[in-house]
Amino acid sequence: MAIRHGIDLDKARALHERETEDFLARHSRSLELAVRAGEHLLFGVPLHWMDDWPTPRSLFLAVARNARLTDVDGHVYADFCLGDTGAMFGHSPAPVAEAIARESARGLTAMLPGEDALWVAEELSRRFGLPVWQFALSASDANRFAIRWARAVTGRDRILVFNGCYHGTVDDVFVDLAGGQATPRSSLLGQVYDLTEHTRVVEFNDLAALEDALGDCRVACVLAEPAMTNIGMVLPDPGYWEQAQAIIRRHGSLLLLDETHTISCGPGGYAAAHGLRPDMLVLGKPLAGGLPAAAYGFSAELAARAQQAKRAAPPGHSGIGTTLSANRLACAAMRANLAEVMTEDNYRIMFERAGQLAQGLRELFARFALPWCVTQLGARCEFQFTARPPRNGSEAEAGQDEELERCIHLYLLNRGLLITPFHNMLLFSPHTSEADGQHLLEAFSAWLEGTVA
Repeated sequence: MAIRHGIDLDKARALHERETEDFLARHSRSLELAVRAGEHLLFGVPLHWMDDWPTPRSLFLAVARNARLTDVDGHVYADFCLGDTGAMFGHSPAPVAEAIARESARGLTAMLPGEDALWVAEELSRRFGLPVWQFALSASDANRFAIRWARAVTGRDRILVFNGCYHGTVDDVFVDLAGGQATPRSSLLGQVYDLTEHTRVVEFNDLAALEDALGDCRVACVLAEPAMTNIGMVLPDPGYWEQAQAIIRRHGSLLLLDETHTISCGPGGYAAAHGLRPDMLVLGKPLAGGLPAAAYGFSAELAARAQQAKRAAPPGHSGIGTTLSANRLACAAMRANLAEVMTEDNYRIMFERAGQLAQGLRELFARFALPWCVTQLGARCEFQFTARPPRNGSEAEAGQDEELERCIHLYLLNRGLLITPFHNMLLFSPHTSEADGQHLLEAFSAWLEGTVA
């Protein structure tokens, strides 16, 4: 009998075969569309990572509303993925949908500012404590632009990231530690130059490594999520960021925080909740209620340096910005979302229900004597196949098990429960009910009943 992480693999695999057959039998319309999609879409999906779900063929969606999805075969799901944070406040929040409908008749994009952009910048300044802002279409773009500004104002060419990080499709960040050495990530397609020439990487929570990597004063900025979320959640040690910020500033580097996922911590993200003082901050995904939009902010001192660098440069394209950035539709959606959806009251509901599920999962794993842990980050929680929460990306990666994840995810999906496909993250919107959480616990318990060794 093969045992892994307390699970009998033979039982899990046999159950997974039955679940695969059940999915195929109940999703005839999705299967029809998958055949069509295979003719004109690479990998049969609009973007190749949509093929990473645990389903044997792609699941095609018909409707997404609040915290519910309905597929083309009429099956309804409680959505704990929420577009991997893009729909963190629910699908099509009413104020955002109304703003989009209203603004779409007034003009979609014009390369000229409107009052909504000013209102959004003022509100972001109030929430995040950074007085000056710029907009982009995605957090990937915002991170890319912020790195360029950091290099421009410091005159330095290096950046530093944490092992196992994810900051979108920014080339510079796809560097991992392998045997203690910085190595370009092997999964990165089409890369033709050595990323390690300009990117350094250290483990999260390792203050000595951070100090050493910044010691020659060549690093323009440290790009970080305040808590790692994409390799599996990794929280900072107590006091880590207080000391890390001091190290970063002592060596003249800038701190660039990516709050795209950690906005789950509250209306001002992790930084506001825990007193961090970044030089720049990026926010994307849920900012416009699911419409493509992102923003990045500057401290007053850094904004002055950025304006000086731009004015001192020769005329021409800066390499920063895209034509559709800050379009009228996105600005209207951001304003509505910030004003009426990303509220203290909604966060309170999200925190409470995420906390209930996190505690329920801990009790479930204890009942089955499983060496698994549960981590919560505001409205987000995650279970990991490790006895204690990982402290860095290497520990988080070592605890991952793609086969078990696929078995669990498909079993839950066949029972009307959708969780994030890339790891075991569960996200709560204001519309996610206590009953949804209880349903997930009951279904998970049933899977464990049939698979625990």
